[in-house]
Amino acid sequence: MACSKIILVDTDGFVAILVLGLVGQGFCVCSLNDIIVGTVPGMAEWKVTITNNCKCAQHKLTLSCEGFQSRETVDPNIFQKQDNNCQVIDGNALNGFASVSFAYAWDPPFIMFPSGSIVDPC
Repeated sequence: MACSKIILVDTDGFVAILVLGLVGQGFCVCSLNDIIVGTVPGMAEWKVTITNNCKCAQHKLTLSCEGFQSRETVDPNIFQKQDNNCQVIDGNALNGFASVSFAYAWDPPFIMFPSGSIVDPC
């Protein structure tokens, strides 16, 4: 079973979980639905954690990020804007059950969704 979700946690401790997809596809069938994007606020800074929730690596991972801006520099090796999508970790593989994080400063926070990836064989 695979799923994608966005988790937003505000400073008051309120947790909102949005399940974007739920697809039962067998043991080693992975898809874009296995990518999880979480956003946790700091003071004026937001930490984004992207997790591959499947045992198969995925590469060329992009997120929808139309209008994305930040008051601070975001490491382009981790997250780089390309038109209305943003490439994650230079297109390199995000291994199974691994995560990568970056921080940005903007108000309000941007809601990002997985928009593309290539699933490696398991």
